[in-house]
Amino acid sequence: MVGSLSKNKTPYISIIIPTFNEGRSISRTIREVKRVMDGYSYEIIVVDDSRSRDDTRPIARELGARVLVPPEGGKGFALIYGFKHARGSILISMDADLSNRPKELKLLIAGIEAGYDVCMGSRFLVGGGSEDMPLIRKFGDKAFVTMVNIMYGSHYTDMCYGYRSFSRSALKRLNLEEKGFGIETEMNIKAQKAGLKILEVPSYEKARGGGSAKLKTFRDGYIILSTILRNL
Repeated sequence: MVGSLSKNKTPYISIIIPTFNEGRSISRTIREVKRVMDGYSYEIIVVDDSRSRDDTRPIARELGARVLVPPEGGKGFALIYGFKHARGSILISMDADLSNRPKELKLLIAGIEAGYDVCMGSRFLVGGGSEDMPLIRKFGDKAFVTMVNIMYGSHYTDMCYGYRSFSRSALKRLNLEEKGFGIETEMNIKAQKAGLKILEVPSYEKARGGGSAKLKTFRDGYIILSTILRNL
């Protein structure tokens, strides 16, 4: 979907949404994004896992999104694939399960327009929060944040949250490689190591509005820990 521009025009903003059997929520997600983005030139890119077996793709196409099917699985690979095909000057990653509030898109856009390279939503800043974070996940995120801040000299408050925006030039400098749930941790570490201008803004994570959780606490916790150590 490209705002009020014709489809052969370059959009200003690309919103990348990785999906895996998100047919129950993708329609509402896209409709709410379109309502918030009214007046912007933009595109919505749905990157659907090749193993997805529900109606995510036809629903997304019917609503005007570009639908991509990457050759490999994993959230990280989906995001990297979507970034590669995006055309906008500002690129935004968000989830398809209604946990990311579309009304926060303008805050993420404003962060890049203000001159920052990366603008990251944080559930732990004043004004942020979460309806979908069990105590063990909250403890794990805090532990990973502390570890990264000590090891890399950063000042993050959140680590494993995917609602964030990037300038195109900054994204190229990150050279992302993680194929799974370590992707957000890799983003944080590489942004810090590259000396990018980073802004965290409050974000409120809603409870999932559809589909099933893909993150597995212990398995993906190990992946995140490995990502932290591998990027030293």
